[in-house]
Amino acid sequence: MKKILILIIASLFLSCQTIKDEYISPNIVLIVADDLGWTDVSYMGSKYYETPNIDRLSRSGMTFYNGYASAANCAPSRATMLSGRYHTSHGIYTVGNSDRGNKKTRKIIPTKNNTILDLKYFLIPEMLKNEGYVTGHFGKWHLGSEGFYPEDNGFDINFGGNKSGGPKGYFSPYANPNIDDGPRGEYLTDRIGNEVVNFISKHQNEKFFAYVPFYSVHTPIQSKKEYQEKYLNKRGDENHNRADYAGMIESLDKNIGRILNKIEELNLSENTLFIFTSDNGGIRAISNQFPLKAGKGSYYEGGIKVPLIFSWKGKIEKESKSYERVSNIDFFPTIKKIIGNRDKKLKLDGVDLNPIFNGESIRGRFLYFHFPIYLEAYNVYLDNGSDPIFRTRPGSVIIKDDWKLHHYFENNRIELYNIKEDISESNDLSIINPKKTKELFDELNEWREANNAPIPLEENPDYNQRFVDSINFLIINKKYARRIPN
Repeated sequence: MKKILILIIASLFLSCQTIKDEYISPNIVLIVADDLGWTDVSYMGSKYYETPNIDRLSRSGMTFYNGYASAANCAPSRATMLSGRYHTSHGIYTVGNSDRGNKKTRKIIPTKNNTILDLKYFLIPEMLKNEGYVTGHFGKWHLGSEGFYPEDNGFDINFGGNKSGGPKGYFSPYANPNIDDGPRGEYLTDRIGNEVVNFISKHQNEKFFAYVPFYSVHTPIQSKKEYQEKYLNKRGDENHNRADYAGMIESLDKNIGRILNKIEELNLSENTLFIFTSDNGGIRAISNQFPLKAGKGSYYEGGIKVPLIFSWKGKIEKESKSYERVSNIDFFPTIKKIIGNRDKKLKLDGVDLNPIFNGESIRGRFLYFHFPIYLEAYNVYLDNGSDPIFRTRPGSVIIKDDWKLHHYFENNRIELYNIKEDISESNDLSIINPKKTKELFDELNEWREANNAPIPLEENPDYNQRFVDSINFLIINKKYARRIPN
């Protein structure tokens, strides 16, 4: 009897141990490029840009070919990614003010924008810190001024993060109060790489979270001289041809390679989860994301579809691919599940991606994008957005599986696309497929009502249709300046 009791106790112990070991709490390296487009990596077929290390990361894990940013520009995308909450919760819809562009061209009064991620939101680094992780931030923050910096949001270390959306320049001296200047001429992307590698080495015997939001490839477009010269001597094509931009991508890639190499050198690969993505689509005037329509700032595919890779040696199958439509809003619940955090009170709007890693499908889920504001043109001739004057006008977007619906508030315009068959969003099916249009529009309305999404409808007294017509005439005839004055 005593022997049987011992066996039962041992069995229970092993059972508990198995449950515990299910959650390994790996090191996590989250790398977020800035403004890197969907086609700006060579694993996506670019013949001009060279990204052997990002390609290597792609081969080592699962590449999502329908990965999305949660917003078409940086601050709202980052706020949603780190908080796991849609924009209707934190109120960050854009960078700075919401009444962008010339006031005579805006038909309605846009919703006011929040520029600070309130400390009441519980972020990924705070969850990980509570779970015993050492947390480091390396690069761009852009989610608030002093008092709302990374160190106020769960990060033990903050290198480079402040209120700025982009660097003053990529060469030292940096004019960044959160970065000590290096030797004159030091390149910012290399410096961030150095800091991350040193952080990993220092904390190799602890659980660590390295959040690496590189400033690259955000403007100003500044490459190391030798890289730019390399690409000046390489043939591009009509979409990818800027040598200075290609040089910035090479610097980004090389420093990602340094991080990968350090993890391998320290034998940490089997206990390190890598996530790589971009905060939004590429700027179309700098790098055309063909066949996607438009670019950064637009809610057509070119503005929100981004590179996305998850890699974890021994846990995520090598060279695996997924065509599920997922977003950076899904990072928080995915990480939460992996580390075994059991906080049931934590409200998250994304979905856990772990079933996809195990070969399951999450088809049937919805992705929502709400943008009740204006974003003026970057380049009126090259943006290819909703119109030449604005990259985006106030509206919402919903995606379900291969279907995507746009709803614009100014004139109640609706567009419907099958984004599997028509990735360029060139064939509006809203009229010929009223059933699918109604299905998605009703679901979008239901989500907006449930989330108290602001829908601006108040007319702007400064709007001037004759002024707009004259601007459009000049643009059509290619006689207008690159930017529309405020």
